[in-house]
Amino acid sequence: MKELTPLDRIEVPRPRLDAAYAARLPGHDGSFRGLKRLLGAADASKAGDRLAGLAAPDDAAREAARELLGELTLEHLHDHPLTDERGEVDAVMRVNYDIDREAFARIASLRVGELKDHLLRAPGPEVARLGRALTGVMAAALAKLCDVHELVYLARKISRPTRARTALGAPGTLASRLQPNHPTDDLRGITLLLYWGLSLGAGDALLGVNPAAGTVETTAAILRLLDRIRRATGVPTQICCLSHLKVQLAALDQGAPVEILFQSLAGTEACFSEFDITVDLIDEGYRRMAARGPLAGEAEQFMYFETGQGSELTYGKHNGTDMATTEALCYGLARRWDPFMLNNVTGFIGPETHLDDREMILANLQDHFMGKLLGVPMGMAPCYTLHANVTLEGQQMATQLLTAAGANYYMDVCLNTDRMLAYFDTSGHDVQTLREIHGRAPGGEFLAWALARGILARAGEGEEGEDAEGMGGAILRGPRFGDVRQFCPDAAELAEILAATPAAHGFATAGPRPANAVSRRSRLDEAVARGALACELREDELTCVAAFRVVTTTAASKAEHLGSADAGARLSAESAARLAPEDAQVQIVVSDGLSAEAVHHSVPDLLPVLLDGLGARGVTVGQPLLARYGRVKLAEAVAERLGARLVVLLLGERPGSGELASRSLSAYLAYRLTPGVDQEAAAAFSGNPAIGFEYTVVSNIHAGGLPAAEAGGVLVEKVLQVLARRAAGNRLEALLAGGAT
Repeated sequence: MKELTPLDRIEVPRPRLDAAYAARLPGHDGSFRGLKRLLGAADASKAGDRLAGLAAPDDAAREAARELLGELTLEHLHDHPLTDERGEVDAVMRVNYDIDREAFARIASLRVGELKDHLLRAPGPEVARLGRALTGVMAAALAKLCDVHELVYLARKISRPTRARTALGAPGTLASRLQPNHPTDDLRGITLLLYWGLSLGAGDALLGVNPAAGTVETTAAILRLLDRIRRATGVPTQICCLSHLKVQLAALDQGAPVEILFQSLAGTEACFSEFDITVDLIDEGYRRMAARGPLAGEAEQFMYFETGQGSELTYGKHNGTDMATTEALCYGLARRWDPFMLNNVTGFIGPETHLDDREMILANLQDHFMGKLLGVPMGMAPCYTLHANVTLEGQQMATQLLTAAGANYYMDVCLNTDRMLAYFDTSGHDVQTLREIHGRAPGGEFLAWALARGILARAGEGEEGEDAEGMGGAILRGPRFGDVRQFCPDAAELAEILAATPAAHGFATAGPRPANAVSRRSRLDEAVARGALACELREDELTCVAAFRVVTTTAASKAEHLGSADAGARLSAESAARLAPEDAQVQIVVSDGLSAEAVHHSVPDLLPVLLDGLGARGVTVGQPLLARYGRVKLAEAVAERLGARLVVLLLGERPGSGELASRSLSAYLAYRLTPGVDQEAAAAFSGNPAIGFEYTVVSNIHAGGLPAAEAGGVLVEKVLQVLARRAAGNRLEALLAGGAT
């Protein structure tokens, strides 16, 4: 087990006043006050940095900032730590200073531009060694000076192999993380997607599921399914359920096979509070896994992290720092726990952080380079949502560049469509295509398994290899590539698990790609769902459901709503003035969010069940509110104005693939913590002394997921649990799992 340096023993320079950086720029202002401003202006323009006022106003100012940044020494960057809103160095920044001090002393006098030139000339081991001497801020500064060729070339020099049960990231390999997510956590659907991915040669990095319901019970059930299939198929890999870290540890305590411990990271301590996470909590998880995890004593690494540019900005917790720099700070943090894998999902959030293909592609290349340089084993998930101007073609361009740069692995999201998270990622077909184009293979143990099963074959051994010219010993498809029936020979069982799986359009392949008929059906689903974004909320059609009070947010248009992480989270001044404290325990808010169609298709069946159920249980409910262009945090603004203990926000989610998934509704239960015992208990549980709300979420409410009327009943029970336990989110689940009152 790696020795973790106590936070108070990590040396960090005392914060200084913002320095002034000025460059000669004819006809323009080339001055920047403070390192944060300089770093933001030096980066390529991205939506999130423009929204935060950190991007350069034009190309000339950007190049002036880059010139200034290139002239700064590493010692200067070291001696000017970025601070939080209080002017203090937070825990994330502090961990970033846990560097190789001896190596840093040798390069401290180098300017950033000189370091770039040195790394371009240096051999790979030297680049990797010096990366351990850098903080995230230094890596971000370096990335902002690099063009696309340099980001690819430098990253390709660095190898960061790791090992859990199996090896990951060895030179010449390209792995995949099989992600069989299901909108209702139906184990039958998860099983089919596992079989399908394994038949495509996917899953050598990990079999990992993001659960729709983040409970201990669901987490344990999914882990046991993954473990059972791993053992039955003999596939050499490892498993993970991507619940909150606290939930996974509770499942571990109950004997569930938590082989790899997962957690999303953030680049500021303030954003960590939104995730209900602290550095100390991850330290605890690391130690418990090292002592009692299923792979304890066998695995060299067993931690898994997920990051992506923009989360800090979306939560308003970026401390005035640009997206690339906060992302680099995530990598400087992640290396503290020597992870088995890290997955970057830049593009996952939407147009408020990355507007189009170009912004997504460049950000992914930056992230991959910064992560590998800082010592992290980088898996990449160049992904997109339908409300951004990002396309499948842009995603494919990103994967070609990232494979050339030496990415460790990609995701296998079947037919590029995540059925639970409603976003679009790489697929098992993509991974095998990239392997064949770039001459890569799965990890050694997995490769032997796939060759023995006939899923893969060496060139010249299988059908595909016979006609291959100049392929040598390349790894191609074997005769059982894409054959799901090898894992499920029972036709009746196969039909049952197929019926439980949405957006599964056929197993037929053409080479390493889905057959044309399968691709056309998938792309049509995507087009239908993207079209749903244009729909507006039809307020008059909802008057027969309930006597709504109509309120507005500060988002004046759909374009403003989609492009801002904040506008839909605040009530307009006029609406706020109309709302005053009431006696009701619960307030219900309905908002279109990103899918007005979700509201129109689910609220008429859901809301009456919810209202009647709460009324029958003696819960007082205020007159429902209806808001156009709302975001999740709107629940907090409403709770504060009305004095409600609990707000149930019924919100249209971003459209997933197909007609049904484009109508996905979620219910966000925002529990307001009043000062006193409740707030103190929540603060102790979360490690966030300023916590004001706890959230429970019920997602994927639509005809192909959790039916609306059934969801109404589920919400009644969940509201009663929140009110009875006076807790929500992870704290509620811990109380329920422990039987506490």
